[in-house]
Amino acid sequence: MKIQSFVLINWSASSTRSNGQHSDHSPVTGIFRIKGLFVNWTPFVHFTFPNKDSLGDLPTVIETPLILAFHSPIYHLSFQTKPILGPPREEDPSSQSGALLSFNTDSSLDPSAKESPSRPRTTIIFIALILLTCIALSAAFAFAFLFYSSSSSSSSSSAAAHNVSRPLKKLEKPVVLLISSDGFRFGYQFKTSTPNIHRLIANGTEAEVGLIPVFPTLTFPYHYSIATGLYPAYHGIINNYFLDPNTGEAFTMASPEPKWWLGEPLWETLVNHGLKAATYFWPGSEVKKGSWNCPEKFCKFYNGSVPFEDRVDTVLSYFDLPSSEIPVFMTLYFEDPDHQGHQVGADDPEITEAVARIDRMIGRLIDGLEKREIFEDVTIIMVGDHGMVGTCDKKLIFLDDLASWIEIPAEWVQSYSPLLAIRPPPGYAPSDVVAKMKEGLESGKVENGKYLKVYLKEELPSRLHYAASDRIPPIIGLIEESFKVELKRTKGKECGGSYGYDNAVFSMRTIFIGHGPQFARGKVPSFENVQIYNLVTSILKIQGAPNNGSSAFPVSVLLPSQ
Repeated sequence: MKIQSFVLINWSASSTRSNGQHSDHSPVTGIFRIKGLFVNWTPFVHFTFPNKDSLGDLPTVIETPLILAFHSPIYHLSFQTKPILGPPREEDPSSQSGALLSFNTDSSLDPSAKESPSRPRTTIIFIALILLTCIALSAAFAFAFLFYSSSSSSSSSSAAAHNVSRPLKKLEKPVVLLISSDGFRFGYQFKTSTPNIHRLIANGTEAEVGLIPVFPTLTFPYHYSIATGLYPAYHGIINNYFLDPNTGEAFTMASPEPKWWLGEPLWETLVNHGLKAATYFWPGSEVKKGSWNCPEKFCKFYNGSVPFEDRVDTVLSYFDLPSSEIPVFMTLYFEDPDHQGHQVGADDPEITEAVARIDRMIGRLIDGLEKREIFEDVTIIMVGDHGMVGTCDKKLIFLDDLASWIEIPAEWVQSYSPLLAIRPPPGYAPSDVVAKMKEGLESGKVENGKYLKVYLKEELPSRLHYAASDRIPPIIGLIEESFKVELKRTKGKECGGSYGYDNAVFSMRTIFIGHGPQFARGKVPSFENVQIYNLVTSILKIQGAPNNGSSAFPVSVLLPSQ
């Protein structure tokens, strides 16, 4: 039995376990710490139990005095439930704890009541109440000392048991389901009621302040970076749209030719190891590349009209196949809340409803897995691909305003916002173009000019890893959060949302939640999404392809195997 906190109302102490850290008592002003138990003196004290049946589990040596105190006429005991971190079984994070012992005074002790003619009797009652309270206080300390000392050995062995991954109960081999919710900015899970997502968080691992996307923080570069563990400069998808500098061919989000897609994505890695993978709308998965031929049974070509419910049900149906036919790696993709974010920005009721819809899909998935009795066996990794920030027409920078220093024709510009990319034609030195643009932007004569910084790509901050590919134009402009670049002024007005900014901008962060046998309960420091490739191959116990992630990263996040 684990106790989350204690409270004995009217003088005693409230306590809370401190992240599993145990230490000998050390006095702090008003607080005593005894083996992970914080005893805080307050006017009111309560004991909180996991459930009403816990009393029977208390150590026999202290059961009698506690029960006597609880059942005296001046105390009232009520029980509710609360999830306790530690046990390996799943628990519902929505339940809250409030078990409390309340002190009820007799009306004869009310100062506003008429003074009793029998003062000796009143004095005796008052002394009796004080003595009873002292007995209860003593019982509280006895409980604290005896419970923790009696459970220290068992809790130590239990903690040791929980420091390794849980064994599979029904599935014969590990299965990883990778879910992407497009445009799910970190923080959306707190602004909207998301009980199902929070169930995964409460019983799994969460990136503490979000997952850091690769630069540029755009949908296709991001998703393919997760799939390959490579930065965009190395896997080739350097933007959602771009031109091949050698052939002039255009890449779009509908380009299936393998020549664009470099590196080895997870589904190809799985097939190389003789394993099965199933992909549902993950960017790049439709490309027939290497050993991956996008099998009709397990590879879905993108179709935005497919209801979210059908996508979840299709993934669940894979678990109904014979054990040897179940794919060990699956992907699932939802367009929301990105679709709404483009139109209304990050703060709007439409975003709230979109996030709630994603949460319902996660609930549908959990229900389906639980009905098959495999929820605790399946590893679920839920991510977004980027954040979102509001933009409006008053935050615009016009390239035409630079005409006094340099004219930039539309055909030079391969993307405007939020990533400005310029490829001058032969005869124009990129360094000269950058110098003239900087002169104009820093002159104070270009509206909002100070919010655009232009670089030769090789001079970009190295943390962006955005220089090694010839597909990247030679001139890159980093735009301040919420601002946009356009070629010329128009009468049109636009307010909405955007992304693609510097990945150091916090609003670009998204979520990472890992739930499954190898994920401990708690939070880990934020990390870049290129680490997920090695995380998946580690869970599946296969050797991955060379990538930009750290081979040591999975050890810092996953529980060791038994």
